[in-house]
Amino acid sequence: MSFENLKRNRDQISKLVQAAEAAGGSAPAEKKNYGDDRIWKPTVDKAGNGYAVLRFLPATEGVELPWVRYWDHGFKGPTGQWYIENSLTSIGQADPVGELNSRLWNSGIEADKETARRQKRRLHYVANVLVVSDPGNPSNEGKVMLYKFGKKIFEKIMDAMQPDFADEKPVNPFDMWEGADFKLKIRNVEGYRNYDKSEFTTPSALYDGDDSRLEDLYSKLHNLGEFTDPKNYKSYDELKAKLMRVLGEEASAGAPTMVQEVQMNEPATYEVVPPITKEQVEDTSEDDDTMSYFAKLANED
Repeated sequence: MSFENLKRNRDQISKLVQAAEAAGGSAPAEKKNYGDDRIWKPTVDKAGNGYAVLRFLPATEGVELPWVRYWDHGFKGPTGQWYIENSLTSIGQADPVGELNSRLWNSGIEADKETARRQKRRLHYVANVLVVSDPGNPSNEGKVMLYKFGKKIFEKIMDAMQPDFADEKPVNPFDMWEGADFKLKIRNVEGYRNYDKSEFTTPSALYDGDDSRLEDLYSKLHNLGEFTDPKNYKSYDELKAKLMRVLGEEASAGAPTMVQEVQMNEPATYEVVPPITKEQVEDTSEDDDTMSYFAKLANED
């Protein structure tokens, strides 16, 4: 939509909430972002604590929602090789790792379930943000960047749009006039990044509602459409071949491999939804940084 249409049609909280609730298990995907200078990442001190102020920004013209959601897999196989790929379930297609995990989960064998947990899908969201304050990297301040975050931060966005109490007014965090800054507060809790103290401030207009500055800001938003573009995904066959290499199960004339057995059986009756433990946290930027590093190593193999 144009900037003028954006300003006129700002009552979108119910639409955003409905879209989030209806999203279910499928999700958009992301291009490889190792070294992508559009991606903003928080800086933490030696104690693992960090602070920044962000402002979530609206959807660009032609894009329905101001965020995208995608899944990927990142695990090391018995060969020592890494499998780090976007999941085709992100665009509503069958994915070889998802099929294998479902088969393992339904086997009734605890060791298979543990393997499925190690190979689980990881959830990510991406949105445009204005970096209002970044003490760890002040050169980012004032820039429009892409922020990749997880379930915990998304829950705080949903809480702002759907407050629990009658005396709390719903806020659309993506609105440039009536939205609110987001104070990102990172703590190190038992060796893991914790975002519980992060919070939205009192609603206020960006740039005091100066339309000329807001329109200029709107023109700088990054197009999230690339994250849902099928051309940024490998094919099912390519992913299956990669998975078999990582698992050390190259196709042969012998007995069927674990991956091939999945193909020979009926589809699993339900999707893998393993219990979440702190070892399986999906919401840590630290994990994103680590997996980006391993992705680079995997690509160099």
